[in-house]
Amino acid sequence: MSPPIGRTRARAVETLSLDATDTRNALSASLVSALAEALTDCGKDPGVRAVVLTHTGTTFCAGADLRDPPDPDALVALLRQIVELPVPVVARVTGHVRAGGLGLLAACDITAASGDATFAFTEVRIGVAPAVISLPVLPRADPRALARYYLTGERFGPAEAVRLGLLTVTADDVDDALAPVLDGLRRSAPQALAETKRLLTARVLETFDRDAAGLTALSARLFSSDQAREGMTAFLERRDAAWAV
Repeated sequence: MSPPIGRTRARAVETLSLDATDTRNALSASLVSALAEALTDCGKDPGVRAVVLTHTGTTFCAGADLRDPPDPDALVALLRQIVELPVPVVARVTGHVRAGGLGLLAACDITAASGDATFAFTEVRIGVAPAVISLPVLPRADPRALARYYLTGERFGPAEAVRLGLLTVTADDVDDALAPVLDGLRRSAPQALAETKRLLTARVLETFDRDAAGLTALSARLFSSDQAREGMTAFLERRDAAWAV
């Protein structure tokens, strides 16, 4: 089996690609572990000035893999690792982002998506809540605007994602949009980048320190509930859940 993370490097920028298209890059235990390992390598490598997190296929990340879900603590650790990595992490999205994928997006420092990308916090549709991913999402997004999409699971586009604070920029050609960003990072001193990132992420890390244990427990409780079992079964069977009216 090929590794679920592709890796390439160009001029000190390491590109990590979520590459499990058979599961729409869902956050399985194996994908979370492989991404964490790749990020660890990048953080230790003085030749890496920035990381681009992207994907193969038409989906950036479909959220948690319901057949092989990651341990909640492992997902918390991965999100925190992205936030704490001493080099900037730039998300490049040209497809769909759902549920836990929005946690990955929010953990990144700079985020860009093409005009045909779509987003949704679908947790409520399967009987759970966007608990763990709230650790990076809530400090970085507009809470009043976010409430609608947290509570309804509605799909929204990249312009709305920019308004919410989940995206930095959207463009028809995402690589053109990212070119000046990556050029700027390549021209910046590594020490200055690390310390500037530390300034920018301080409030996000305070949220991790304060809320991680409680949100992890909430996630575990909800995923083991009767409503979550019904919601996940309905999702896998492609039908409405019993509570839909």
